[in-house]
Amino acid sequence: MSLSEDLGYVFRRPNAVQRSMQALGSSRPGAWTFAKILPPIDTVVERLTHDRHSLPSLLAGLPVLDVTTTGRKSGLPRTAHLIAVPHDGSLALLGTNFGQTSTPTWVLNLEADPHAQVRYRGTTVDVVARPVTGAEFEQVLARAESLYAGYRKYQTRITGRRLRIFALETVTA
Repeated sequence: MSLSEDLGYVFRRPNAVQRSMQALGSSRPGAWTFAKILPPIDTVVERLTHDRHSLPSLLAGLPVLDVTTTGRKSGLPRTAHLIAVPHDGSLALLGTNFGQTSTPTWVLNLEADPHAQVRYRGTTVDVVARPVTGAEFEQVLARAESLYAGYRKYQTRITGRRLRIFALETVTA
C-alpha cells in the first residue's frame, strides 16, 4: 500500500462554502491571518474531534496532516499542521508558508534531519523526506494547484527565497 492509502489521506470535492473559504485563504489578507491563527486553533480542533478534523478540513475541505520533525536547534519534536499532496503513491509537502516571506521552520528542520513522523486521523507513520527537484517538482506543483488554487497564489507572493518541496517515503524496518 501507499503512504496516502495507509493513512486514509484523501481530498474530497469541496462544497460551495468550502470553495469560498479556500478563496479567502489564498488571498493575501486571508493567508496572513490563517498563517497566524491556524496552528493553535488546529491543535484544539484536533483534540476536540479526537483527531478526526482540523479547521481547514471543516471550513475549506482540505485534509491536514500533522508532521513532526526534529528541531534543528533544539533537538526537540516540532509538529506542524500541513496540507500534503498525493504524489506517486506517497505524499509531498510544499513549503509555501501561506505565501509569506519566511521559509517555514519545518522545511529547515527537514533539511537538517529528513526523518519525521506523519499523523492523520490517529494513524502515525515514520517517514523520510527527500527534496523534489526538476520535472518531479513541476509535477507535484501542478498536482497541488489542481487540488487547491491557493498554491498558485502563494507561489507568486514568495520572494527572497525558493520554494522547497519534499516527497515523503515510508520508513521500512
